[in-house]
Amino acid sequence: MKFKLSIIALSLAFVLGCDNTNIQTPKTQTVSETESTAQLIERAKAIHKRVIVLDTHNDFSNANFVEDKNYTMRLKSQVNLPKMVEGGLDVSWLIVYTGQGELTEEGYANAYANAMKKFDSIHRLTQEIAPDQIELALTSDDVRRILKSGKKVAMIGVENGYPLGTDVSRVKEFYDLGARYMSLAHNGHSQLSDSNTGDKDQKWLHNGLSDLGREVLQEMNKWGIMVDISHPSKVANMEMMKLSKAPVIASHSSSRVMNDHSRNLDDEELLMLKKNGGVVQTVAFQSYLNTDKHNIFQEKAKSIYQQTADELGLALFNRKAYSALDETGKEKMINDWGLIKEKSQPLINTLSETVQPVDVADLVDHIDYMVKLIGIEHVGISSDFDGGGGVFGWNDASETQNVTIELVKRGYSESDIEKLWGGNLLRVLDDVQRIAQEIQNANSNL
Repeated sequence: MKFKLSIIALSLAFVLGCDNTNIQTPKTQTVSETESTAQLIERAKAIHKRVIVLDTHNDFSNANFVEDKNYTMRLKSQVNLPKMVEGGLDVSWLIVYTGQGELTEEGYANAYANAMKKFDSIHRLTQEIAPDQIELALTSDDVRRILKSGKKVAMIGVENGYPLGTDVSRVKEFYDLGARYMSLAHNGHSQLSDSNTGDKDQKWLHNGLSDLGREVLQEMNKWGIMVDISHPSKVANMEMMKLSKAPVIASHSSSRVMNDHSRNLDDEELLMLKKNGGVVQTVAFQSYLNTDKHNIFQEKAKSIYQQTADELGLALFNRKAYSALDETGKEKMINDWGLIKEKSQPLINTLSETVQPVDVADLVDHIDYMVKLIGIEHVGISSDFDGGGGVFGWNDASETQNVTIELVKRGYSESDIEKLWGGNLLRVLDDVQRIAQEIQNANSNL
C-alpha cells in the first residue's frame, strides 16, 4: 500500500490547522505554528538523511540471494538495495529464521541445516553479489565506518534458538558467523524456552526457560549476542531479564496495553526492560498495532485479493499451508502472493479512502506510549518486512522516511529521532559486547 507524501501533506495540513491538544509530543519540543506543511516535510527529510536509520527485523528468502535474482534488483520483496536507497534505510538486520519443529534429533538437524543456508545467503550477498553496495557489520563502529564509505549495512539476527539443538557450542559458532542477536523461541515452545503462543491455551513446556535455555543465555552473554525477548512467553522474558548480565532487546514488539496481543510486551515487561537497560523495537505489524482496525480492513480487502487470485488462477497466501511446503513450494506461494498484492493495489488504495487501515500513525502511537512509560532511551523501531510486517505509509523500505515525517509531526527532536532509529539499539549492542569482554577476561583469570 503506497502512502505518498501528498497524503501525508493533507494529513499534516489538517493537524497543523486544528487543535493539537490530543497529539502526544515530548515536553521539550512542539510543532511550530508558523512552519508550513512543506517546510515540516523538508525538515524531516533532512533529519532522516543525517541520522542512522536502522531496522532490526527483515526476513528474506534464500531464492533472492542468488546471482540472477538478488537484492541489487528492485524485487517485489519489501527490502532490497534499491528500496533501501529510495527510503533512506541505512541498516538492515537480516534474519536467520527457523520455524519451530519437533524437539527431536532429526528436527534439530533440519533446523541447523536451514540456519546454515540463511547464514550462507547473507554472506553471499555481502561478499560475492554486492560487496560494493552492502557490507556486514559486527559492531557499532563497523556500522559507522561502512556508512561513511557510502555503502549500506547488513547485520544478522537469529529468530528462534531451535537450530542450536542441544549443542551449546553452536552459540559461539553463530556468533562467529555474524549473529548479534538471538531469540530462544518463536511460535511454538522450543527446547530452550516457552513461546508467547502458549497464551492461547495456557499450555507450557518449561514454565519459562529450560535449564538448557539458561545455559544458552549465559553463553550469549559471554560471547556478545543480544538476547531477544520478542517471541518467548512473558514468564520466560521476565526470567531472561533477571538472569542476563547484559541488556536485552525486543527486536520487533509493541505495547500490549495499547493492543492486547501476546506478541506485545505488557507494562511489567517494559518496566523490567527499562531496569535492565534494554530497548524495545516498536514493530510495524498491523495486527500487533491495532487488531480491530486490521481485522475490519482485511475483511474488506479479502474479497479484492480473492477476486484477483481467481483472475490469475492462483491461491491466496495461507500461513498454515505455507509451513507445510518445501523450499520450492514456499518460494512459489510467496511469489504468487506478491503478484496478487501488486495487481490488487489500485483497488486496495481505493478501499483505504473509505475504510481506515493500520498506518504509520498507529505505529507512532505505540512509540509515544512506550516513550512516556519507559523513556526515549529504551524505544526503537522495526518493520518485520518480508515476514508479515508493513503498515499503510511504511509498507516497504522505500517508504521509510514517512516514519520520520510522522515523528517530526509529533514534535520529536532530531536527538530523539536519532535514538529511536538506531542510537538506542547500537548503545545496547555496545553494552552487550563490553560485558562479554569483561566475562571473557574474568574467565581467563580463573
